[in-house]
Amino acid sequence: MKNIIKSIDADSPLKHKVKIGDSLISINDNKIIDVLDYKFFAYDRKLKVVLQHPDGTEYHVKVKKQEGGDLGVDFETYLMDKPRSCANNCVFCFIDQLPPGMRPTMYFKDDDARLSFLLGNYITLTNLSKREIQRIIDLHVSPVNVSVHTTNPELRVKMLRNPRAGEGIETMRRFAEAGIIMNCQIVCCPGLNDEEELVRSMTDLAAMYPSVHSVAIVPVGLSKFREGLYPLTPFTPEHAAETIDLITEFGDKCLEKFGCRIFYCGDEMYLKAGREIPPEEFYGDFAQLENGVGMLRLMETEFRSALKLSEEPDYTPFSIATGTSVNPLFQKLIALAKEKYPAMDGKVYAIVNDFFGHSINVTGLITGGDLINQLKGKDLGERLFISQNMLRREEMDFLDDITLEQASEALGVPIYPIEQDGFAFWDAISGELPEVKLPKRDGEQTEYYKYNQN
Repeated sequence: MKNIIKSIDADSPLKHKVKIGDSLISINDNKIIDVLDYKFFAYDRKLKVVLQHPDGTEYHVKVKKQEGGDLGVDFETYLMDKPRSCANNCVFCFIDQLPPGMRPTMYFKDDDARLSFLLGNYITLTNLSKREIQRIIDLHVSPVNVSVHTTNPELRVKMLRNPRAGEGIETMRRFAEAGIIMNCQIVCCPGLNDEEELVRSMTDLAAMYPSVHSVAIVPVGLSKFREGLYPLTPFTPEHAAETIDLITEFGDKCLEKFGCRIFYCGDEMYLKAGREIPPEEFYGDFAQLENGVGMLRLMETEFRSALKLSEEPDYTPFSIATGTSVNPLFQKLIALAKEKYPAMDGKVYAIVNDFFGHSINVTGLITGGDLINQLKGKDLGERLFISQNMLRREEMDFLDDITLEQASEALGVPIYPIEQDGFAFWDAISGELPEVKLPKRDGEQTEYYKYNQN
């Protein structure tokens, strides 16, 4: 059974009432299918919980707790079910552009509405049943993050290579009528869903405002592993600039009509065009940071604020490794720091992506092998900083399975992953080092990294 309890918190209201190994059946007479049912129906202050022993015997307990408070139990799987895989074969899918031989989890394509609500993952809506669509409406699951790509049903079928793909736009309209908030993304592919098709998509999505809260338009990423895949072309600087102008003009009209711009280019589009990232006020509530929309602007703003409030830093020499696209920003931030503290000794190294191909220039896709090969023998100071996005959070290893410890040993310096945050970046380079938790490779967890113990 999917809903088997694997642990009980010490302060759980179910403590001493249920046992590990028992299964959750229902809450207040509502059958619990998965984590969405559990989160929704466990919200109330008074609950009647029905459970089942491993021998099949059912029993119930009554619970009083704070409204919205957690029941304090964990299940054998986070979703209380298997994650749902993608039913599409998108022409631009980056997972299809991975080389063979990587860890199996790299090739899993999730498309799960529950992960959209709980973790912010994007979904295409193509694998939702009628029951699941109605449940999202009935439970008012909001916000939902939707990979739209185009609102032209025929083109969406072509791009997602799924005969059901065209139905997703009607599903979005149903969600909008029900007041479900949606944050959307469009992976923009030159010659497919750009120019007139992009205007059509923006027009259709704007008609669903305010339910469609924001839309990120990001350029397609193309690795060197595309043999046999759909022929796509990358953005040129000129076409990226034209696309920015198109989206900005449409966003200006939305701002005048709704008081919200709705449509935003990913930072990478500006970098491809050689354009400055817009000012902070352009981005409103920064609703699409996870999609790289306004992230660089916010980071610079935060760094300037941290620097303004700073006291004399630690002058230990350091280095930073970044993707080639954001290298100019980090060069700028270090220059700002040196203006105030001339003795600060920091170097920024741009890592060229030999693994995926040089057209891939974002920091999060840098591998451990590229990091080691390009920094070995360089003056790295006494510590090296990298983005947390280069690593899997739990395993603390790179995309090519090289661990943080292996990279640190190969380069001869401690490596500190830091958040994509201007304040955290200043803290790190000024001497307030982040705690780095590493898993023991036998599955247990160490408390702190060896060179960062208190």
